[in-house]
Amino acid sequence: MGQKLYANGIILTMEKQMYAEAVLVKDGRIAAVGRKAAVEACAGADTERVDLEGRTMMPAFLDAHSHFMACANGELQISLDGTKSFWEIAERVREYIAVRHVEKGKWLTGKGYDHNFLEERSHPDRHLLDEAAPDNPLVITHQSGHMGVFNTEALLRLGISMDGNGAVQEIPGGKIAVQDHIPTGYMEENAFVEFQKKIPLPSPEEFMDAVEKAQKRYASHGITLIQEGLVVDEMLPLYQKIVESGILKLDVVGYLDMKGAGKFLEAMGKHREGFLRHFKIGGYKIFLDGSPQGRTAWLRMPYTSGPEKEGYRGYPVHTDEEVCAFVHRALEEHMQILAHCNGDAACGQYIRVFEKAAAAEGKTLPADIRPVMIHAQLLGLDQIPNVKAMGMIPSFFAGHVYHWGDIHADNLGMERASHISPAASAEKEGIAYTFHQDAPVIEPDMLETVWCAVNRCTKNGKVLGSKERISVTDALKAVTVNTAYQYFEERERGSIAPGKRADFVILSENPLEKDKMQIRDIRVLATIKDGDVIYRRDTL
Repeated sequence: MGQKLYANGIILTMEKQMYAEAVLVKDGRIAAVGRKAAVEACAGADTERVDLEGRTMMPAFLDAHSHFMACANGELQISLDGTKSFWEIAERVREYIAVRHVEKGKWLTGKGYDHNFLEERSHPDRHLLDEAAPDNPLVITHQSGHMGVFNTEALLRLGISMDGNGAVQEIPGGKIAVQDHIPTGYMEENAFVEFQKKIPLPSPEEFMDAVEKAQKRYASHGITLIQEGLVVDEMLPLYQKIVESGILKLDVVGYLDMKGAGKFLEAMGKHREGFLRHFKIGGYKIFLDGSPQGRTAWLRMPYTSGPEKEGYRGYPVHTDEEVCAFVHRALEEHMQILAHCNGDAACGQYIRVFEKAAAAEGKTLPADIRPVMIHAQLLGLDQIPNVKAMGMIPSFFAGHVYHWGDIHADNLGMERASHISPAASAEKEGIAYTFHQDAPVIEPDMLETVWCAVNRCTKNGKVLGSKERISVTDALKAVTVNTAYQYFEERERGSIAPGKRADFVILSENPLEKDKMQIRDIRVLATIKDGDVIYRRDTL
């Protein structure tokens, strides 16, 4: 790889000494950082000089939570993003089938509709999808990923009775909607997840090109480490082919479904020890509730409006006993555990179970456990000290403030909605929180997320919780140094310091000096992984 010296720009180190004049890279690692003259003195005669031309370089962004394979799979699916009516959903499906000459009987998947933004303000049913795809099994997935709709052919192929004579299967922690004892096609949470698993996956060959495209999307946003947020056994042949092929250029950390990834762990167990061909197993993942915009998040106080019965608070996915078993298993195997918790009742369950685990140990939990609370959107301010006491890392979905903030205000009332993703409160408590986009729920755009956390503006232009705004510096830490800590990678990445990986992002402007309302307009010009440029803006 040789040596490269970066200079003549703004270099943000994300260390205590924030600014540097130059950085020397040798064989993919940072060799020196500081004043240009001192760094130059460390450089060899054959060092390549990289002129930043006044642009800003900082450590590459790190993805604290997303679903890499789902992003890749999205490249093979019908895009329903931005649809505004049932008619438009059906038209997108029909157009996809016609343009791609889809053969009869082939499984189809659509992604990205959101009932909150449809004219009908409800989920479609199987009859609409039957008209759109009369000759194909079809499922469409809600933008949250927590619910979706199957057409009749899909339901029949999945073994679901449609004659109205038999009882519809009940799945704890989930829902299969019925009308006159016949499924409507709509499912949510555990039910949707379980039946999704039965859908045939694309062949590994089909997936390879999609994986390449998904990598480029992450890299185009300055990201060099990605999360696979839920690994199931069905992914095993895909990951074996992906890893063996060597096409991974970004680092991927996988978190195993505690209920359905035993074969994966058995076959890929060597990846627990560290990155092998850019893939590592990071720990386990569990779901404790659902989606706030989908009204399945589990709350301590009821939703303020909606079609459900008075007092509806969403619902849990698991009992306390089940979660205790999951946590004890993770601790026994010394595996990090990530828990999806959106509602404050779900957050409370996670905290409660870890407090019991600590009590059983008769002491505080080991410092190297670092349990992660994914989303933590409605984490109560009264719960934040408990999060700190358990050494938990809340990873906030800060982009929700913009994308669904107005919906949350309707569902929860302005007071509760204003405390969604309480980053400032976590900052005051000294908690190392992180940010994520849950891609493919939204684009893995770190600069938009920083903008959201700093300004807390909704799509309708309202400020949602001004007291939870944070500084640009703290927002950048949440997607660099703090995320490195979440992954036990603080010695390897997250800041520009000697010995760390030479993973950088070059930006068109300095986010610390840019007008706060214009931060999301900053462009990623290049992404550098282990000293090599893996993305330039003019290549996509």
